[in-house]
Amino acid sequence: MREHTKKIQIGNKVIGGGSPILIQSMTNTKTEDVDATVEQILKLEKAGCDIIRATANNEEAAKAFGQIKKRIHIPIVADIHFNYRLAIMAMENGADKIRINPGNIGGKDRIKEVVEAAKAYHVPIRVGVNSGSLEKELVEKYHGVTAEGLVESALDKVHLLEEFGFEDIVISIKSSDVLMCVKAHELIAEQTNYPLHVGITEAGTITRGNIKSAVGLGIILNQGIGDTIRVSLTGDPVNEVVSAKLILKTLGLRSGGIEVVSCPTCGRTSIDLIGLANKVENLAADYEHLNIKLAVMGCVVNGPGEAKEADLGIAGGNGEGLLIKKGEIIKKVPEDQLLTVLEEELKNWEK
Repeated sequence: MREHTKKIQIGNKVIGGGSPILIQSMTNTKTEDVDATVEQILKLEKAGCDIIRATANNEEAAKAFGQIKKRIHIPIVADIHFNYRLAIMAMENGADKIRINPGNIGGKDRIKEVVEAAKAYHVPIRVGVNSGSLEKELVEKYHGVTAEGLVESALDKVHLLEEFGFEDIVISIKSSDVLMCVKAHELIAEQTNYPLHVGITEAGTITRGNIKSAVGLGIILNQGIGDTIRVSLTGDPVNEVVSAKLILKTLGLRSGGIEVVSCPTCGRTSIDLIGLANKVENLAADYEHLNIKLAVMGCVVNGPGEAKEADLGIAGGNGEGLLIKKGEIIKKVPEDQLLTVLEEELKNWEK
């Protein structure tokens, strides 16, 4: 299905039509605080964010897009609710895409003004519908908030934009109910060829949100549905990007970067494997250009064998450990030197 969606240009990125699935996140700074917003976006860029969204909830925020855009390297999307003038102002100041819910932006005359500005500035519109804001008449029609209601609401908004001759559209239908969200995407994928931005909204804190997002996005993406994704977590948005990358890699939808595998520990573990594994994962994030498998193992039972199956690995026990490269034991070192020798190998990998 993904191959058949319409291609949409967003700044210097393209989504849809079989293009790689792009990762999105959203700033949690005050957009009008340009320095703080730019600082956060640059961190998100480094983590692997492809498209960033920021709120345009007042005039100062809408006008800040022009200053922010000059200092970042990825497309920026303006998120607007209720005030159509802010949508127009954000586009005038360089927003690469706007996210609106036509149901709360005003009457048809105001929607038309937004559409005309989008045409003039060649800015796509993301139509966003969330289960928490589904129209009362659709809730009554379907006897509650349902996948069918979400789809009907989204397509109603799409048809409204189409009435004004606008088709540069991305659709987003989200729910915090994972299975409802999955069903909604299955239904809408059969009824439109506009690219879909996929996510489980208000998923929660890191642990709960990651599990809900991995399950929901995994089911949806594995069916060939979805062109961009966001993992919505309560916390540092960098965590959203890290999780999104891992979901895509796990599904075979993105390659590159180091895959870190580590054992869960047991009573045989005699080194600080938990601390070591966390340090290795942080270290690996600096080597996104390497496409290798790295194993961190904690005992002599399975450790050496598992590490040998990886491109590079360490296996520890009794205060010391082995460095293993492409199946061969390279050296034995004290536990406190394992991270150092591993980093040295990564620095010189295939040079």
